[in-house]
Amino acid sequence: MDEDERHYWHLRSVDNEEVPRFPPTNMVEPLTASSLLQLYLNTFVAANLAEACVFPLDVAKTRMQVDGEQARRTGAGTATFRATFGNMVRAEGFRSLYAGFSAMVTRNLLFNSMRVVLYDVFRRPFLHVNERNEEVLRIHLALGCGFAAGCIAQALANPFDIVKVRMQTEGRRRQLGYEARVSNMVQAFVDIYRHGGLAGMWKGVGPSCMRACLMTAGDVGSYDVSKRAFKRILELEDGLQLRFLSSMCAGLAASVLSNPADVIKSRMMNQPVDESGRNLYYKSSIECLRKLVREEGALTLYKGLMPTWFRLGPFSVLFWLSVEQLRQWEGQAGF
Repeated sequence: MDEDERHYWHLRSVDNEEVPRFPPTNMVEPLTASSLLQLYLNTFVAANLAEACVFPLDVAKTRMQVDGEQARRTGAGTATFRATFGNMVRAEGFRSLYAGFSAMVTRNLLFNSMRVVLYDVFRRPFLHVNERNEEVLRIHLALGCGFAAGCIAQALANPFDIVKVRMQTEGRRRQLGYEARVSNMVQAFVDIYRHGGLAGMWKGVGPSCMRACLMTAGDVGSYDVSKRAFKRILELEDGLQLRFLSSMCAGLAASVLSNPADVIKSRMMNQPVDESGRNLYYKSSIECLRKLVREEGALTLYKGLMPTWFRLGPFSVLFWLSVEQLRQWEGQAGF
């Protein structure tokens, strides 16, 4: 309300620019339904562009994580990343490097788009503008918002993650002489439902969500705070150099934080089930963790770390550069 010269009070017009839009927060650029939709679509496009470049590394990483289980049961040695990658090309052909890509594209519509949008919504109440008109966000709050956003997004996308893992490991199963399990994404969904019911779609959701929480905190949260820190400390403008440095930090943080949960997730999702849908190797994520540490050593939790970093590093760079460029073309402020 405003007071005039006669000391009468009047309601301020809702068209006044000082009135915040949805949700109410003292942001430099307020959040709107239109900007949320744009961000959702931008992240979907950017995620698929990045995945098209680095997806073979994800397939090799998953193979390494599940091959440790086979090596333990047969007494064979575990292969290096280079040997795993080379064996896939020689024995299965170039197409094996993109096994499960259709499931990844569908998953991106739920996971990558949702986690970034939810993070943007969750962080808004914790942002404030300082005396230099800069948005400020504390590190622990950014990581916490990323943790929550990743958990929700992965809980929705978990069925597509199971299909992706099974499609990625199918070539290795056939090399070992096992019966074919997956031929396409639709058939994989039908097979999972037939053997495990609706609950089978969320097998491994615990470690899967934990990985997504840690990865989103490391990727989205770290990118957000790294960009603000580099901008302030190095006095960089919002451009290619600032975005590149921030995305490199995000990829490293996401890799280190998420790899142990990623190993457990891959083992849980890839294990076979009996006729009643019960897991044959690990009853729970905790049991999987105990067996891995006891039988294969604690370092097995970081099996596949290098391909994970080789994948998440370039992925983060390509993803964030694409998202930011799309936002710039649309006339929006940087993330």
